[in-house]
Amino acid sequence: MTAADEEAQTDVAAGSEAVASKADEVEIAATVEAILFSTDSPISPAKIAQIAELPGRREVRKAIQQLNARYEKTGCAFRIEPIAGGYQMLTLPEYNDVVGRLFKARSDSRLSQAAMETLAIVAYRQPVLRADIEAIRGVACGEVLRNLMGKDMVAIVGRAEVLGRPMLYGTTKRFLDVFGLSSLKDLPNVEELRSGAEAAKPPAAEPAEEAPTSDAPIRPAEVAEPADADNSAQEKADP
Repeated sequence: MTAADEEAQTDVAAGSEAVASKADEVEIAATVEAILFSTDSPISPAKIAQIAELPGRREVRKAIQQLNARYEKTGCAFRIEPIAGGYQMLTLPEYNDVVGRLFKARSDSRLSQAAMETLAIVAYRQPVLRADIEAIRGVACGEVLRNLMGKDMVAIVGRAEVLGRPMLYGTTKRFLDVFGLSSLKDLPNVEELRSGAEAAKPPAAEPAEEAPTSDAPIRPAEVAEPADADNSAQEKADP
């Protein structure tokens, strides 16, 4: 083998090592990104290194620098920011108004216990009469139904073919969106919910064992007479 061949082999080996090192950096950055994307609170670089099984915090900081440079280059709406000694993925300040509207929409979708109970009855019994809902819950549901309709969770889907033709209620597409369902067929089975609730109940406490009883009669305690009673009687008898 000539000197030229040895030099060429050395260049190939060096190039392979550089490619492998670059691939490792990309993999480390992707791992750090996945960790930060999955948390909603700041996480320290030491914790990131521990989870990602990296040698130390230096690799974490280097990966974050690479990620932020890529985000800026591609015009992403978020960055990885240092928060309270850790790092967190945050949207840029110019998108505060948009994000604020999102959180307002989420807060508008929050439901009370009464609304959740009513919505569950409508979801599983639809189309259902208001009278049937109230018979199941045992309380008036007019105001709750109006609130659910205002939140676009429940709608009037028809009228019953009975005297007076009362309105029938059913769920809406927004109901599916809020609860992450593709269709009403994806609703949990009632039996599964019942078995899950039974499993969540704490085990009943075992009754305490009763103390064993004896058949022998209980003898009353003997009352001892005072020791000086005889002496007092004897003194009275003597002249």
